[in-house]
Amino acid sequence: MALTALVLNCTLKPSPAESSTQLLASQVLDALSGHGVTGSTVRVVDHDVKPGVEADMGEGDEWPAIREQVLAADILVLATPTWMGHPSSVAHRVLERLDAEISEGTLVGKVAVAAVVGNEDGAHLVSAEVFQALGDVGFTIPAQGVTYWNGEAMGSVDYKDLPETPEKTAGTTATIAANAAHLAGLLSAHPYPAVGAEG
Repeated sequence: MALTALVLNCTLKPSPAESSTQLLASQVLDALSGHGVTGSTVRVVDHDVKPGVEADMGEGDEWPAIREQVLAADILVLATPTWMGHPSSVAHRVLERLDAEISEGTLVGKVAVAAVVGNEDGAHLVSAEVFQALGDVGFTIPAQGVTYWNGEAMGSVDYKDLPETPEKTAGTTATIAANAAHLAGLLSAHPYPAVGAEG
């Protein structure tokens, strides 16, 4: 069964600016392609995603079109830089908008992973925040479901400026791709049981 992935790139940099977050996210998509998963990317900051917790916040809101892509994908890759030790404000906006799906159950049976970059310690905290929210709205997180790179604290080197991808990051990216594709295949073939009104 063909599987699809969607990256929501939560960089603060609008297109066409280079983005370390985009680089790591594209590496995740490349790794997923090795498992037969096709994918695409939305740079969220390029769209007018209104604040709120509804599926559609009205006139001018571009979230509904992004939401349709989220619902159509088997795997969500939430990619975010680390800012002040936390996910970007764009990532927080995405998580807030996904809140509308809790009551709908539309994300149950879908897989989510995270990709985190930054120049300060904090990737574990960022992934913990992201995974709690994604789990709340229905996503299933695979084993070792995050890949990340953190530069030196208070440093000036970005991930995109490295001469090559660090071996540990490349290995972790390969692992999340394998685990996400495997889990998405299992859930696609064997969905979670429906919970009845009394369940």
